Amino acid sequence: MKTIISGTGSAVPNRIIPNSAFAEHKFLDEEGNPFAIDAPEIIEKFSSITGIEERRYAEDNINSSDLAAAAAKKAIQNAGCDPETIDYIIVAHNFGDTRPNSSQSEPLPSISSKVKTHLGIENPNCVAYDILFGCPGWIEGVVQAHAFIKAEMAERCLVIGAETLSRVIDPVDRDSMIFADGAGATIIEKGEGETGILSHKSVTYTSNNEIDMLNYEQSYQPEDKTKFIKMKGRKVYEFALSHVPQAMKVCFDASGLDIADLKKIFIHQANMKMDDAIVKRFFRLYRTPVPADVLPMNIQKHGNSSVATVPTLYDQVLNNELEGHQLNKGDVVLFASVGAGMNINAITYRV
Repeated sequence: MKTIISGTGSAVPNRIIPNSAFAEHKFLDEEGNPFAIDAPEIIEKFSSITGIEERRYAEDNINSSDLAAAAAKKAIQNAGCDPETIDYIIVAHNFGDTRPNSSQSEPLPSISSKVKTHLGIENPNCVAYDILFGCPGWIEGVVQAHAFIKAEMAERCLVIGAETLSRVIDPVDRDSMIFADGAGATIIEKGEGETGILSHKSVTYTSNNEIDMLNYEQSYQPEDKTKFIKMKGRKVYEFALSHVPQAMKVCFDASGLDIADLKKIFIHQANMKMDDAIVKRFFRLYRTPVPADVLPMNIQKHGNSSVATVPTLYDQVLNNELEGHQLNKGDVVLFASVGAGMNINAITYRV
């Protein structure tokens, strides 16, 4: 018995925010002081490092739960399954539903319960719950669904990653340009044959101030007491390069496959420079060059939508929506992510 991804779907907001939209912003450092360079130069440097040219923000009338439900409907349709047969709905996010112009999230009811309502599922045995695992949340949700299926506690699960980070960003923080909105969903179910999850690995680091690398802190604007998502960018970069490649290797080695069998790496779309460096270090552990087309990326146009990045990217490649990348039956891929916690995880999967 294998655990397979039988359906995928994504919901990408229509509202496009180009880098030029930040040209008039007054960016401040952590002490609340303006930078010596102006916003256009900050934006240029930001783009050269992250690769981000634009990002997507949800319309004011759309919440994380709406994006999650839209992606879920597509995944269910793609899988061709009856929603009433879903045993678990697992939704990964960081801030829940957050209204425009308010950084206060709405934790009750859970996004998963709202999604179940949106889908019209009446079966009380369909259990809905949320998980907070930082950006690796969707992958961890898949790991949990896999565990339910292996333990014969479920036959079919809906796993979603959804976020509206545009509503929890500090407008004077230059890192705010990284974040975006979106949702990706997958149907995870029991299957047979060669297709399916081959191995997985999850780790959490909380010492050496790692727990504070991504958190919720007061605005850099001294008079503004509102809290926003905050990231110690350089420390996150160094942490990721030090720990993510090794976790990916442990996961892939557990599959028993040769590195030459790996066709694609679907890594959290956090920062183009960082993701490139992680993948280079990963292949260096095998003393092999990085294959030319192993790393699909959509961060250039989508930004960093946290838990939504990996499932959205996978859905796009499966549907031939990302130029230069496609998947064929039997291809081996690696899902990997890193984020607040600090958490890292990975899954080896045969398409």
